[in-house]
Amino acid sequence: MKKRIIIPALAFLIAIGTWSFKSDFFEIAKQIEIFTTLFKELNMNYVDETVPAELMDKAIKGMLQELDPYTVYYNEQDVEQARINQTGAYTGIGAAVKTQKDKLIIIEPWKDGPADKAGLKAGDEIIKIGDVEVANFNDDAGELLKGAPGSTLAVSFKRQGKTKKATITREAVELNAVPFYTLMEGNIGYIVLSTFNQKTTSQTKAALVDLKKQGAESIILDLRGNPGGLMRESINIVNLFVPKGEIITTTQSAIEKFNQTYRTSFEPLDTEIPLAVLINGRSASASEIVSGAIQDLDRGVVVGARSFGKGLVQRPKALTYGTQLKVTISKYYTPSGRCIQAEDYFNRDENGDPIRATADNYNAFKTKGGRTVYDGGGIQPDVELETAVFSPITTALLKANSIFDYATEYYYNNQLSDWREFHFSESDYNNFLAFLKRSNFSFETQTETALKEAMIKAEEEEIKGDIEKSYSALLQDLNKAKDRELLDKKAEIKSLITDEILKRYFYKEGLYEYHVMNNPEIKEAVSILNDNKRYQSILK
Repeated sequence: MKKRIIIPALAFLIAIGTWSFKSDFFEIAKQIEIFTTLFKELNMNYVDETVPAELMDKAIKGMLQELDPYTVYYNEQDVEQARINQTGAYTGIGAAVKTQKDKLIIIEPWKDGPADKAGLKAGDEIIKIGDVEVANFNDDAGELLKGAPGSTLAVSFKRQGKTKKATITREAVELNAVPFYTLMEGNIGYIVLSTFNQKTTSQTKAALVDLKKQGAESIILDLRGNPGGLMRESINIVNLFVPKGEIITTTQSAIEKFNQTYRTSFEPLDTEIPLAVLINGRSASASEIVSGAIQDLDRGVVVGARSFGKGLVQRPKALTYGTQLKVTISKYYTPSGRCIQAEDYFNRDENGDPIRATADNYNAFKTKGGRTVYDGGGIQPDVELETAVFSPITTALLKANSIFDYATEYYYNNQLSDWREFHFSESDYNNFLAFLKRSNFSFETQTETALKEAMIKAEEEEIKGDIEKSYSALLQDLNKAKDRELLDKKAEIKSLITDEILKRYFYKEGLYEYHVMNNPEIKEAVSILNDNKRYQSILK
């Protein structure tokens, strides 16, 4: 009787599974065939000349746009950039560069790098490389800056409205995961961790060993602005401070093989040394794995502002002709079971935007020692500071490059020879506000967006004239509110302006030295580590 029931049931399930697989496979093959024929006919018959590679690139990116922003297509140049990010080594001009339509902007020349030696400064706009006009170059002009070690390139650039020339000799450049560390007063070791590449664990371990030899009795690990990188490196960083075999993160996916548990795999360096981890709104991905695990395991105190909220895991998949697909394969969870993904890309609102987690729907979890922590939009610090926050107005200023452009203007109008003498005063901040008006800075709040949509509806319903006066009054009030935001968020804005200005004069090395003495988040971490009673009370 059992065989009569079980065998047909199994056969039915296998048949259903096979049918489902064949159905999915047929649907995929069908859609590929439709697209292939459309692509061929379009390129053969369109009235104007088409560029197949450009059309395909846009088609692929348009398709992926419907998913999450981390599932992306990499062409050959993108693959090379990903390799650089992972290995931390390449040959080029030694500067962070932003590509725009008609120019390349030097964001930050690295100290003693090729661009720095050639005299280039942050804010310089490269308009010509060799005989190539950047504005006329169809591909990524940043690729022209790379080349063999020792090779030279002539560049023309604009600085403060004047065109200048320089010759840059390319060199092998290393991107250090730990660009700075030092022993502070009170025997506190301070380590800046800027990315998670293949050098992260070895460089962090070397810094930690050196600091302990110098007498460090506690550690500050600075992950502010760290966008993440290799997951394995983040697990290894936690492993420096927690025992072997500890669960650091788990991943969950609709695909069984991507459900994994990741544990520490080697003997730690120090499981007792007091630890403070600094994070902010630009600490993402692997940074959140580290800070989340340190918090959940009660291994240290997290200080700063809520992190970015990226709880998705990607894996590169090789495609043909040297291209790649970086595809989201799973969500990751902290040791307490939290998923800190801030935006839900599967469920979207009426405008097609992903639904963002809010405090109303956060869920509570318990750390190893019983403290309450929450999931949702990123890692919430144990100690929060306003100077570390990125509010909407601050984010808008960064997107508009207003802080960057103001720092450029400040650099050419002010002399500064010692970072110890620098103080961004109230008068300076007023100058910044005046600069925003001169440069016509503007940004649209979510309230303004909603109001504009309401007016479109009102026009459709033919009641626009009845409410137009009230609408104008509301917009005036909103503009006043936005002006107040620039004053209310002064602390966080001044902090970012200070950082950008100091890099112009003293590079990142000088900025880190200034931070050690003056940064509010570092000062707070020092205060906590110097007060063992407070440190222990936070962890309890």
